[in-house]
Amino acid sequence: MPHSTQSHPALERPITSDPVQGGRQFGFLLVDKFSMFSLAAAIDCFRSANRLLGHDFYGWTTISADGDSVMASNGLPLKIDYSVADMPPVDILFVSVGLSIEFPGKSKVLAALRSWGRRGNALGALSVGSYLLAEAGQLDGYRCTIHWENRAGFMERFPDINCTGNVFEIDRKRYTCAGGTTSIDLMLEIVRGDFGSNLANGVANQFQHERIRSAGDRQRVGPERDLTGKSEKLRRIVELMADHLDEPLSAVQLAKSAGLSVRQVERLFLRHLSVTPGRYYMRLRLERARELLRQTNMPILDVAIATGFTSHSYFAQSYRLQFGRPPSEERRTTY
Repeated sequence: MPHSTQSHPALERPITSDPVQGGRQFGFLLVDKFSMFSLAAAIDCFRSANRLLGHDFYGWTTISADGDSVMASNGLPLKIDYSVADMPPVDILFVSVGLSIEFPGKSKVLAALRSWGRRGNALGALSVGSYLLAEAGQLDGYRCTIHWENRAGFMERFPDINCTGNVFEIDRKRYTCAGGTTSIDLMLEIVRGDFGSNLANGVANQFQHERIRSAGDRQRVGPERDLTGKSEKLRRIVELMADHLDEPLSAVQLAKSAGLSVRQVERLFLRHLSVTPGRYYMRLRLERARELLRQTNMPILDVAIATGFTSHSYFAQSYRLQFGRPPSEERRTTY
């Protein structure tokens, strides 16, 4: 049955400026080992919005392949409302996946996503859920995103899909996010579209969410997880590096992109990151190589080429220096 929140006296005056008419219902299609955090972050945004509105505008249902309970990746079971065969109409059907894209009932889930998409309905994905939408052919011609850890494998498997690597993407009737706290940003964007920034900011404040990120925010641009507050020119160069891992740009090209000299770029990296630009670039390429080795069955030589190495021996040597093991051993390790 659908879930909603009961009206509660809000801690502040309910926000009612220019609301859309009626209400909205969302479906969350969950598979074995789904991310509980991504799901809770999404649903709690709507719960909090209802609380601040003073009435139940948003509702949600949980769905699985057969309607049976589903185990989250943290080991907690979740009761399910519907199977894919009898799920009710919803405004957006979100699919939530954990670390594995193989699970019981996958064929039923893919069939349901294809059927839903063929009817012109809106589809969404939390984190690795984008992989299932792509497998079902529901991201062809759409812009999307996925968790950074899975982006390299996704792009190799679906090279014709524009996977941006931003925190979330909304492209017509496709809603995707990188999971985790980006689930909050995507749902707040939906709330903002329905009721405006006042309510979206109010919900964000309830969660101590300091800044609502936009679709233009990148989820990750390198080994340094957060470049916030650092030089804008540094961020621009790092993003350019991340976008050119298969054919690395020269020091002169990178410097020119930021309107700096090569020496100025070197000083910039040393001051903010305590590493030379060349070494930083190498780390980016090797991190991408590790993701490909873990996520795909690409031959090691193809992985080397995809990350800008023309020599197998140089790639293997660089990889061992960075991670303390050869690429072949990385592939034999199960994560």
